[in-house]
Amino acid sequence: MTTSTPTVGALLRTWRERRGISQLELAGRADSSSRHISFIETGRSRPSEEMVLRLADRLDVPVRERNSLLLAAGYAPRYAQTALDDPSMETLREGIERLLTGYEPYPALVVDATYDVVAANRGIVMLLDGLPEHLLAPPLNAMRITLHPEGLAPRIRNLAQWRGHLLAQMERQIALARSEPLRALYEEVSSYPVAPRAGDGERREPVPYIALPLVIEHDGHLLSFVSSIATFNTPMDVTVAELAIETMLPADPATVKYLRSLGD
Repeated sequence: MTTSTPTVGALLRTWRERRGISQLELAGRADSSSRHISFIETGRSRPSEEMVLRLADRLDVPVRERNSLLLAAGYAPRYAQTALDDPSMETLREGIERLLTGYEPYPALVVDATYDVVAANRGIVMLLDGLPEHLLAPPLNAMRITLHPEGLAPRIRNLAQWRGHLLAQMERQIALARSEPLRALYEEVSSYPVAPRAGDGERREPVPYIALPLVIEHDGHLLSFVSSIATFNTPMDVTVAELAIETMLPADPATVKYLRSLGD
């Protein structure tokens, strides 16, 4: 029994259909012709290495999968995958550490493609205080520890909304990237039971939030944060491409005052 390896044309067609664009539209984006795109997808024409990379860029294919496209077309992978503890990553590690430390006392962390935490500051450690050891054991997973019924979930006052936001975020990522590990994580965390108290919770006073906040209890205080996620621009390494830096900005004056008091 044999299995066939997808051709570069079949892979490109899959990505094009996933993005919901026509051959004509892709041809326009890639300075090509719909005829040439059709020939590539059907295997009648072998694209150059430059064309593979150009189409991958126009289709917003993840860096990891661009290597797969190159291999399928008969070319060597273009992007390395370097472990974060490799000596060549020292500058990156130091930069991340300075960024996270500089953001204190506000929480910030760095996660990989499956939300495993690779770095975090003291603001995050504060929020995790008191959680059971089995959830804090490496590798610490941000989605798991947030939505697990023994994790942060019981402390989140607007869990129904925040859970919906996180699951929708994962659904979008799964739709954009072929990631079985991410899909497995989604199936796990979406199956967690939701505590009966999960709701909007009472707030101290009306606040004109600029985005959906995470409203969470800590040591008798009700804290509100809005989350911002940043990624590296034009990454040339798979590991770097899959890193995301999440910073949590206080969403009201009371949260700012409380966090600053912890550093005094």
